[in-house]
Amino acid sequence: MSLDCLFCRIARGDIPATFVYQDEDIVAFRDIHPMAPTHILLIPTLHISDVLQLTTAHGLLLGRLFILASTLAKNEGIAEDGFRLITNTGPAAGQTVQHLHFHLLGGRALTWPPG
Repeated sequence: MSLDCLFCRIARGDIPATFVYQDEDIVAFRDIHPMAPTHILLIPTLHISDVLQLTTAHGLLLGRLFILASTLAKNEGIAEDGFRLITNTGPAAGQTVQHLHFHLLGGRALTWPPG
């Protein structure tokens, strides 16, 4: 974990968050500025800046993140109607925190294109 990364600090418990899932490798918490009725951030506890930093060694972790997203969508009641799972990479894509994270969004109709 990085000492100054916002999401590493949340994962460590230094900054309060509303967690919906937590283990030693992954945490999921509600976004403080939700863009949909359900807006959960899923992050690895390992500090990975973005998708460009991923290697094949991260395969199991990524699989677990996607399975967790599916489980949370079901638990939140958004799986049947549909949901969106998004990650942004770089400033032009809207990445504001330099820690790999996925947005799980649902609970309303989501438009396309997203932005």
